[in-house]
Amino acid sequence: MDRLDLPVNLASGVARMELLGNRSLYIDRHRGVLAYTTEAVDVNGGGVVVRVRGQDLQLLVMMGQELRITGKISGIELVE
Repeated sequence: MDRLDLPVNLASGVARMELLGNRSLYIDRHRGVLAYTTEAVDVNGGGVVVRVRGQDLQLLVMMGQELRITGKISGIELVE
């Protein structure tokens, strides 16, 4: 990784996440949605499960390896 000057998350194949306030979470390079309700979404992040908790959660965008979750996000947990 150091020789190629690649970011750690790109080189290791893990998901990249971007939280915008408490209303939107963008996940890139995920490996699928494991569970989905309006109160919780579990996403396979490649080595960890990304567990998103909140109210009125929706899968707004889901294309290929891109995912956007909207709603009132109250917590994000990484479960190994």
